[in-house]
Amino acid sequence: MREWRLIFLSVLLILATLEEVVSHGDHPLSRIAVQKATFALNHQAYIKVFPTVLGSKGQNADWVTVEFSSPNPSVDDWIGVFSPSNFSASSCPAPADNPWVSPPLLCSAPIKYQYANYSTPKYRQTGKGSLKLQLINQRSDFSLALFSGGLLNPKVVAVSNKVSFSNPNAPVYPRLAQGKVWNEMTVTWTSGYGIAEAVPFVEWGPKGGVPTRSPAGTLTFDRKSMCGEPARTVGWRDPGFIHTSFLKELWPNTQYTYKLGHILSNGTYVWSQEYKFRAPPYPGQNSLQRVVIFGDMGKAEADGSNEYNNFELAALNTTKQLIRDLNDIDIIFHIGDICYANGYLSQWDQFTAQVESIASTVPYMIASGNHERDWPGTGSFYGNKDSGGECGVLAETMFYVPTENREKFWYSTDYGMFRFCVADTEHDWRDGTEQYQFIEHCLASVDRQKQPWLIFLAHRVLGYSSATFYANTGSFGEPMGRESLQKLWQKYKVDIAIYGHAHHYERTCPVYQNICTNKEKQHYKGILNGTIHVVAGGGGAGLANFTTLNTQWSFFKDYDYGFVKLTAFDHSNLLFEYKKSSNGKVYDSFTISRDYRDILACTVDSCPSMTLAS
Repeated sequence: MREWRLIFLSVLLILATLEEVVSHGDHPLSRIAVQKATFALNHQAYIKVFPTVLGSKGQNADWVTVEFSSPNPSVDDWIGVFSPSNFSASSCPAPADNPWVSPPLLCSAPIKYQYANYSTPKYRQTGKGSLKLQLINQRSDFSLALFSGGLLNPKVVAVSNKVSFSNPNAPVYPRLAQGKVWNEMTVTWTSGYGIAEAVPFVEWGPKGGVPTRSPAGTLTFDRKSMCGEPARTVGWRDPGFIHTSFLKELWPNTQYTYKLGHILSNGTYVWSQEYKFRAPPYPGQNSLQRVVIFGDMGKAEADGSNEYNNFELAALNTTKQLIRDLNDIDIIFHIGDICYANGYLSQWDQFTAQVESIASTVPYMIASGNHERDWPGTGSFYGNKDSGGECGVLAETMFYVPTENREKFWYSTDYGMFRFCVADTEHDWRDGTEQYQFIEHCLASVDRQKQPWLIFLAHRVLGYSSATFYANTGSFGEPMGRESLQKLWQKYKVDIAIYGHAHHYERTCPVYQNICTNKEKQHYKGILNGTIHVVAGGGGAGLANFTTLNTQWSFFKDYDYGFVKLTAFDHSNLLFEYKKSSNGKVYDSFTISRDYRDILACTVDSCPSMTLAS
């Protein structure tokens, strides 16, 4: 009891210093009046959690049963989950000063909470209840607390026993990504082992073949790497160690198995479970190739509990649908606004746990969004505080992307018959900039005879959008976006440009300079004469409204959650599908059928110079 008192007295001293700020979206934790929290242990109340040791079979997530009782039950009583269990006031040196975030804050308040009567409707009459909650391995232990007084006058009534995973430092949540060459796969994962404690590596090989081992590099960062609040202050949480290994000289289309490993200083080994992936096809290879693209997914809790951001509930639907479709997916692009951590670093662990079964099986390529990068005075193109002080460090470290400089988050990657040019909308893309030069080189350098399908990806809508917040500016897209880039899309005959940021689905006609260059809607044959622009920002975060204004270039809109799938059957035939996250059914689709000569053909503003000389 004395230990519990010391823990929560420390917590409550911190809570009392926090100020309430405006939240991004509607999340229940913002309603907790943490500055009024008091410590009121009642010897007749209790809260118990079991089992006390999690992950005994090697799993990275586990369920616990919570039993609790209070002599003075109320419908306002709630359970908070804390991690680490032993809080320290020194971990919260200052309150947050960011309109995107709101207390309670991770280092001094629950990671998530649930009402005591959530699964026990008669709790108010009996004073007894129980819950089932899911915990993930986050390199630390957990404790739970029973609160009375509701959210506006919280009182700690009882504190639970501690709970921890059997090996909190275990290697967890592998994320695959394509390397800088076509026959290289990278594996990134998180652990609690620093380079002084263990040597990280990946054991891998063709399925059924003789395995080999590849070393891994190790990265981490400290509070000083963060650019502002809350990431630098109350949202800070030790990220552990992030390891990346490069699996080289893969045989095309071959299935490989792999395991994450650490050799401890005493010579013993720590292993992950076994995973598998299929190597990419050779660039230009004529075979079935399937790509999924979406943005703005975020994360949500499988146990129904409330957490920092509660406007991403549909993220679970998208995740589950991708898992169902995984056998028919070869590579995924998550184009910005990854997990909406907004400076609360533990959310990155929770997101990588959510997508583990996906990202461990197919390459999970990301792009940078405003909620990963933006922070005033740090070189971001936009001077807002959307990243919560992360200023790109978490996205650049937690996931590998084949950039020349991870701080400059633009890159190209090839997958069979596809060339993807991925822009970074949080850095200047306009004519004359370094990124503009990259975009032109990426578009110009592809061999369209071998890779006919040229796709442009970015987070913010640099093309066309009917989102209300864009329509209100009069630009119907990111201001200065089309003005700078449409001549490149047209010159190099980009087939499809796909964006996030606007949380819904929309598809345009093939368009150039606001004019539809092809009025067909379902089956395109021959020359497109323009680029089809798609907004696929309905990954899971709260939906965005469409303007009531009608535009000639907007063909399809859907105020719902979903993702885009591209299927290349060969060099001449492509299928585009938009699928709803709720049921996986196709809402919108079109096909492109053409020959190589159609790509070479002269169109408006994309005609090479000619001579009449023989």
